Amino acid sequence: MNLEQKLDRVVMHYEELRDSVAGHPEPGSEAYTRMLKEFADLTPVVEQIEALRSANREMDDLTALMEDPESDSDMRSLAEEEFYALKERLPELEHQVKILLLPKDQADERNAILEVRAGTGGDEAALFAAELLRMYQRYAELRGWRFEILDYSDTGIGGCKEASAAVTGKDVFARLKFESGVHRVQRVPVTESGGRIHTSAATVAVLPEAEEVDVEIEEKDLRIDTYRSQGAGGQHVNTTDSAVRITHVPTGVVVQCQDEKSQHKNRAKAMKVLRARLYDQERQRQADEMAASRKSQVGSGDRSERIRTYNFPQGRVTDHRINLTLYKLDKVIVGEALDEIIEALIAEDQAERLAALQ
Repeated sequence: MNLEQKLDRVVMHYEELRDSVAGHPEPGSEAYTRMLKEFADLTPVVEQIEALRSANREMDDLTALMEDPESDSDMRSLAEEEFYALKERLPELEHQVKILLLPKDQADERNAILEVRAGTGGDEAALFAAELLRMYQRYAELRGWRFEILDYSDTGIGGCKEASAAVTGKDVFARLKFESGVHRVQRVPVTESGGRIHTSAATVAVLPEAEEVDVEIEEKDLRIDTYRSQGAGGQHVNTTDSAVRITHVPTGVVVQCQDEKSQHKNRAKAMKVLRARLYDQERQRQADEMAASRKSQVGSGDRSERIRTYNFPQGRVTDHRINLTLYKLDKVIVGEALDEIIEALIAEDQAERLAALQ
């Protein structure tokens, strides 16, 4: 099927949806809501298709004007100028249509659970993990997202052993999903008297938030332990067993939450993380099956893959998946320039998926 045939099918389906929405006997029903969402999702696609087709029609009209022997020279010259200007715009219009036609990741519109863990490098790795968490928190603020810490285990000197947060807002997972993997830092630690550059690492995992309907979790499959929340240096934050650790016995997945003073709230937050982990496992399994013949480097979600290096002495950040280097580490680490990397990753992912469809 060529591109024009694909566009015809999309437009035809859109028109059928429009008629169905207009004449639906049960506005407000679940079927109607689903139909309305699909119609809304298709609207920008059809608008882009119309822009492309309008440009093609205009080019045909300009060609006819240029070839008309009765046109005066000024008119032909103007038509020729407009023709070549449109011809330059056409590939971009066509590219935008193809991007919009790419199959959507159904999780892109979801909120996300962000997890950060200190890796190799001791205290320096924990300090870097805390910095990464602050980077994402600042980035979320800049995009108008809500950033809620679910669990935080500190080292007592400002470092973070591990932490999880719920990020809520528009297109959260679509923008953060490429952050999963190993982040490496190269710098002279504050504790290093000799001034030698050390390399440390932290792992980031971004999971799409799961609804209860996405993952069926049976109570009998859970082992729930409660304990007292611990503060820095082992001090008790409170004197009740409010912290919660949940083990999903069939998979061995363990989650914990001690951020709230209420055991009930900690359990609810831990269950949110557990659902996201189990949902992500199932997504990974399906993705592995579908992509067995093609391994995409961008967005593979491999937690063990080294994806980015933050080199403080040189002030640079390098994303190894797309060989992108920015000499603005100071702006990236506070979330301000993180979008430049994310936009480049999204563009590369789209290019790979377009190439796979050829």
